[in-house]
Amino acid sequence: MKNVLIIGAGGVGAVVVHKCAQNNDQLGDLCIASRTLEKCEAIIESVHRKGNLKDNTKKLYARALDASKTENVVDLIQQTQSEIVINVGTAFINTVIMDACLQAGASYIDTAVSEDINIINAPYPWYAEYDWKRKPQFAEKGLTAILGAGFDPGVVNAYCAYALRHEFDKINVIDVMDVNAGDHGKYFSTNFDPEINLREILEDVGYWEDHQWKECKHHEISRSYDFPVAGEQKVYLMGHDEIHSLSINLDVNTVRFWMGFGDHYLNCFQVLENIGLLSHEPVTTAEGQEVIPLKVVKACLPDPASLAPNYTGKTCIGNLIKGVKDGQEKALFIYNICDHQQCYEEVESQAISYTAGVPPVAAALLIASGEWDVKKMVNVEELDPDPFLKLLEKIGLPTSIRTEAC
Repeated sequence: MKNVLIIGAGGVGAVVVHKCAQNNDQLGDLCIASRTLEKCEAIIESVHRKGNLKDNTKKLYARALDASKTENVVDLIQQTQSEIVINVGTAFINTVIMDACLQAGASYIDTAVSEDINIINAPYPWYAEYDWKRKPQFAEKGLTAILGAGFDPGVVNAYCAYALRHEFDKINVIDVMDVNAGDHGKYFSTNFDPEINLREILEDVGYWEDHQWKECKHHEISRSYDFPVAGEQKVYLMGHDEIHSLSINLDVNTVRFWMGFGDHYLNCFQVLENIGLLSHEPVTTAEGQEVIPLKVVKACLPDPASLAPNYTGKTCIGNLIKGVKDGQEKALFIYNICDHQQCYEEVESQAISYTAGVPPVAAALLIASGEWDVKKMVNVEELDPDPFLKLLEKIGLPTSIRTEAC
């Protein structure tokens, strides 16, 4: 067993704590840490309210943490005797927490690539600028770091590895597609951290095609696709984390990411963009107060965790993969369907947080069992997908496969 430190107390962090608690007979003591201790304590109360602490002899507790300083994280890892750190805080401090794990000797898991808060439209691929620079240190110290172990990135990377192992001799095209056919009842909201979410949508689109990076403006390229359960949905080409690692780790001609947006969402987004409210550059109000417009928007929008009680409908996330098997062209869609209301019933969260929060717990369990304790830094597609997808099926995220026309 390995004690686990969970950093971040947002919607995804809440799911991680619930799912770790449900499986704490295979893990050890659990500590959740965040700058705001009250958020951590509220999550722990939720775990007890839902009866999700499986082994009551194991500790589940909270600590306040300013994770922007490596020394603070090192101290907490050592105090809690944690051997696995699950980072579900902001991606702006990923490298700080990685460095703390290197110093303290803990395994590291995150769900999104590192970002620099001061850089919009960073050159592709981002991993080469931040996370991958630490590959030699993790290998030298014999510590496991699993990058991008959420759903997308994460599970979709495992879908690619599974398809290459079991379904194809050669993969040519990977289209990751993510739609939320749900309704939270709010006029406008993001489903996770607005600052990260809106920046992601605002940035220019980078995608891998014809074995090279290409770019276009956001919302410039779209397509329609008939999703299982969610039905016909319009999706837009976006830049996304998993494109970077898949384009390098797999010999694939094309890797693209598509996300569904409704007309109302796009209208709201365009108004915010056009009047400058998505800028991360400071402005000064008439009263002389300096503010960052994007942070003001974030403060005005609903907390993504607050959406869960009234969320209805389902999400569908999967990969449309095209390639060759036994000399014949082949295409399939490998995917997951997740129900917002069922997620709330189980862990008091919505499906967006659930799909992002369950996979890093599966990764932690596989590190604890030794199956994924590879003693180096990897992305999910570099690991054996079979135990991961089997475990996800068991703990809440089943996989389906649909044959497609070539």
